[in-house]
Amino acid sequence: MLLNAPLHLLIIFFAAGGFLIAFYIRHKKRHDEVLVCPLESNCEAVIHSRYSRFLGIPLELLGLLYYAVVAVSHALFLIFPAFNRGEPVIAVMVITVMAALFSLYLTFIQASKLKEWCTWCLVSALLCTIIFLASLALI
Repeated sequence: MLLNAPLHLLIIFFAAGGFLIAFYIRHKKRHDEVLVCPLESNCEAVIHSRYSRFLGIPLELLGLLYYAVVAVSHALFLIFPAFNRGEPVIAVMVITVMAALFSLYLTFIQASKLKEWCTWCLVSALLCTIIFLASLALI
């Protein structure tokens, strides 16, 4: 179990980064503030598009939930090695696969439908991919 500690810590680190990005987007949307887009693209067009919700839920809230679940789960895997077996691991892996695929879909939407890029969304997709790959390495 201790051999996997660096991967768990890496996942926790990237999940915390994703949580902060989702929090930043949520904060800007709630306070009706303009989101700064380092790519000099139109983040506003992306985060306020019709694709910014899934089943009526704002994507940044789903991101907050996903990243929190991943960070807490991997912290528990580290602290309680007995928890790092069976159903809990499978459940977190399923969520991670779904998040990675959904991020890929949302990146495709930015490229094909919106023709605008959101730096924060792209970084979040990258973090999802890194978490997915690190999770695969744990199997």
